This record gives sequence, structure tokens and C-alpha cells, in this order.
Amino acid sequence: MSGSPRERQLSTTVLVIGTGGAGLRAAIEVAEQGVDVLAVGKRPRHDAHTALAAGGINAALGTMDAGDSWQQHAADTIKESYFLAHPRTVEIVTRGAERGIRDLERYGMEFAREADGRISQRFFGAHTFRRTAFAGDYTGLEIQRALVRRTEQLGIPILDSMYVTRILVRDNIVFGAYGFDLRDGTRYVIHADAVILAAGGHTRIWRRTSSRRDENTGDAFRLAVEAGARLRDPELVQFHPSGIIEPESAAGTLISEAARGEGGILRNALGERFMQKYDPERMELSTRDRVALAAYTEIKEGRGTEKGGVWLDVSHLPRETITTRLPRVYQTMLEVQMLDITADPIEVAPTAHYSMGGVWVRPEDHGTGVDGLYAIGEASSGLHGANRLGGNSLIELLVFGRIVGRAAVAHSAGLDAQRRSADAVAQARAEIDDLLAADGPENVRALQRAIRDTMTEHAGVVRDETGLKTGLAELERIEARMSDVGVHPDIAGFQDLAHAFDLKASALSARATLEAALERRETRGCHNRSDYPELDPALRVNLVWSPATGVVREEIPPVPDEIAGLIREVSTEGKLVE
Repeated sequence: MSGSPRERQLSTTVLVIGTGGAGLRAAIEVAEQGVDVLAVGKRPRHDAHTALAAGGINAALGTMDAGDSWQQHAADTIKESYFLAHPRTVEIVTRGAERGIRDLERYGMEFAREADGRISQRFFGAHTFRRTAFAGDYTGLEIQRALVRRTEQLGIPILDSMYVTRILVRDNIVFGAYGFDLRDGTRYVIHADAVILAAGGHTRIWRRTSSRRDENTGDAFRLAVEAGARLRDPELVQFHPSGIIEPESAAGTLISEAARGEGGILRNALGERFMQKYDPERMELSTRDRVALAAYTEIKEGRGTEKGGVWLDVSHLPRETITTRLPRVYQTMLEVQMLDITADPIEVAPTAHYSMGGVWVRPEDHGTGVDGLYAIGEASSGLHGANRLGGNSLIELLVFGRIVGRAAVAHSAGLDAQRRSADAVAQARAEIDDLLAADGPENVRALQRAIRDTMTEHAGVVRDETGLKTGLAELERIEARMSDVGVHPDIAGFQDLAHAFDLKASALSARATLEAALERRETRGCHNRSDYPELDPALRVNLVWSPATGVVREEIPPVPDEIAGLIREVSTEGKLVE
């Protein structure tokens, strides 16, 4: 192998891809079972996307409202999903939520508490009761810190600059993964009995997004699909109502829902409090899809600010409330815009925030249908349907991190042998070799930007048949250009190679999203079709996508009576207000 790159071989029982909250919680569970685990991530663990989650984490603890129950939490989740959530998944998360919170306490997480020591809980949009526990508006960061501390106590090995390019499979059974080190290009063959995919969603394929550069480019979707798994509801993407507009480098950075929870007011450029038109009852505390659509409509109809946004104002609140309840928002705006939110409003616009669909998984153990391959967190699907409740994603990672860690251990224990395939490894190796040899005229970054422009233009907050078809035609042209890229690793490392893989992931995710959005000819939750403004009862199904089959419909089981009885009707009022 002289002259060829270094390749190292590692072995572990369970491999976790992704070192955000979901990945670390799964790794902790495996280690606590006394089993070997290795976690790998493409960015430093302290800087994982989970650290950006601001508002809080949901569990029906009943500390503030004794009437709350897991059943009511489940009912709220299913109602807000517009009945696309899988009832079994919802039940597992809401029943397991309190246990998830207790686990965090066990890892030393500091929650905000009432004077008598109870965990404080606040209202979040569309919850029946106060059930969102928090730590200031730094909840995700505190959770990530607690999980990192626990992995350190357990001595879990974590490789921080590893880019996984392929999951290794033989006869539909996983036997590991292949990847390279982002700094020096060293290749890795990692043999593992089970692989847990926790590498996030695909919101980076829009121009304005709450994800940072080079994360959430759809890596998990591509890895899963190329291993033989499928995607469910990729078109269901949550646009958060309030992302900042500038500076360009920070566009899309979120202003937490907590700002509205504490009494923030939305106004258009004319100074009108426009939520009165769209949801007079809940106003700014309406659901994310409605507030985002309302802001989008105001901007589209010419009542937006010069820069294409609306105003979010908290300046009428007591200064102390802002600095103690919204410290992160206060700090961020001072840093990025020199804006004092105690005195001035914040200019915001809808921003791609969360992939509510993702890899198709079974509710019970989040298995993907490829033996030994599991998906969790934003990479997976089943809980959120067409609208995610704020605070549900953080609890989901804790509940399923625990369950999937156990499932992976059980899968490994049940294997007679780990059957490998030299062919699969050779293919993974060749894929990298071919890219490194690529010396075409096309620039990877420019093509990524082209995908973002296409998705923003044709598959944003509001969609229609013509736009989606145009988007697919544009994507085809981009895909054709992708065969002519040039990849040039440099003295700074192998980032360029990583971007080329990000581009592949983004193109696959964009295709899945556009094809499913075309098929969903209705308006439901986050998915607004201006040419089909009504809910279609026949589309109360999940859309499952793979390159081989395209989009197929999958029935959703009925909601159990004890939950169904607590659901109030979903109204579409205030949705597409013409």
C-alpha cells in the first residue's frame, strides 16, 4: 500500500455516529451496561448542535400544574403533529419523559427551580399545561455539558474530528463504518456489531437556517439510505418563526421561543400586532407553523421590514425579566448586532429549524430495517409529524438514547458472528479515492449554495406544484454538475473532501424533500401548499421515500382511546389566510 493513505482499523461493540445529545445519551447507556462503545463526530462534542437548543425540555412532571399527565402530553403532541405522529412513538416518549429528566439530574444537570425546590416549568406554544423544564435559555447547552461530563466519568472514547462516509453492510446486516480524519485524512475502518446514527437533520439545505455552517447537511439521511434504509416525511420541515436576518454570517440564528413565552410581541412594518389576524386567541403563543406562516404572509404581502422581516419586541418587559429569563437572547443580540433588546425590537424572519421527518424507524427500538442499524434524535422520525412542539426534541433524545443503547447491546449479544465484506470496505475506500482524484471545474461550495437557493425558492414555508417541479428540474442540473467537481485537500486539512460528501448528502435530502412535498397535495402543519390549501383526510399517512421506490404511502395506526379522548379538534383556521 505504499504511497496510499494511512488506514487504521478499530473495533468496538457499538459505534455511535454523532456526538450531540442523542448520540452521547445512547453511548452512556451502552457504557452503563458494561459494553464497549465508541462515539465519533465531525465537530467538537462541546459544540454539538444540541448546545444551541434554548427553550427547554418537556415532561409531564406536574410540578406546576398537578392536572398534567403523560396522556395529556401525548394528546398535545399528536394533535400538533396534525395526526402524522406515530402514536406508539409518542406514548414511549411521553411515558418515558420523567425518567429522562431524572437521568439528567443524576448526571448533575442544574434545572431552574421554584423556591421550595421543585423543578420550575413554563408554558411553551400549544402545550395544555406548564411542562417545559429549563435552565435559563441555555437548556440545550446545559444538557450537552451534563452528558459530556457523564461520558468522561465513564471513560467513553470519543473521536471528535471523524467524518463517516459510509455505513458498512453485508446482506442487510451492519458490520461497521468507514470514514476519515478531518485534520490529516487518515482513513478508518471501524468494525462494530451495531451502529447508532445520531447525525442530525437536513435544515442546512435552506439558505436561512438555525444550523451552523457544515452541520445538518443531511449526512444521516444519506448514510442511512445508502445502507439500505428509507426516509419518512422528509418534506415536513419546521420553520422557526424567529431567526435573525443579519449579519449574513449569523443569519437564521434563533431568537428562542422563550422570548414569546415571556410576553414578546410581533409587529409588522406598519406597527400592527399581526397575530391578531391569524390566531386571535393564542396570539404570539400560537404554534410554530402558524406564527411562521403569519410572518411569511406579512412579509410576502409587503408589510415586512426593508430587509424582509418582522419585528419581535420584548422591550416593554421589565429589564430584570429579560436579563434573568432571556440571558442568551440578550447576550447574542448585543454581540452580533450591538442591539439592546431591553430598548429596541429584534428584526426576525422564518428560518429552517428542524427536520421533523427523517430516517424511517420502528417505534419500539428505532431499528431502521437494516439489522443492527438504529437512528435517533433529529436523524429519526415518528414523533413530530407535521409540527413539532417546542421542547419535545430534547426529551426525545433522552428517552430513545436510553432505549436504543439497550437495543444495540441486545442486537450484539444475539449475533453468532460478525460477518464482514471486503467488497463493502473496498467500495467505501474507492468512493474517497475517486473524490480525491476529482479535478473538475465545478466548485463544491458553489453547488451547495445552488441547492440552498433552489430549496429556499421552491420548497420554503409555502410551496406549490409548479415551484416544486421547477425545483426538481434545477436539482437535476445541479446533480449533473456534481460529477465534475474538483476536491483539493490543503494544508488546513480535509475539509474540502468533507464538503464534497456534505454536497452528496444535501442533494439526496433535497431530492427526497421535493419529491415528498410534491406528493403531499394538501396543507398540513408546517407543509403549506398554496394550490391545495385544505387538509386532505386521505393524506393522513406518512410518506416513505427511497431512491428505488420513490414515495410510498404508509398507514398510521389509530390513536389509543385514553389519548384520543384528550385531543381537541385541530382547526386550520388562520392557516393560509389569503
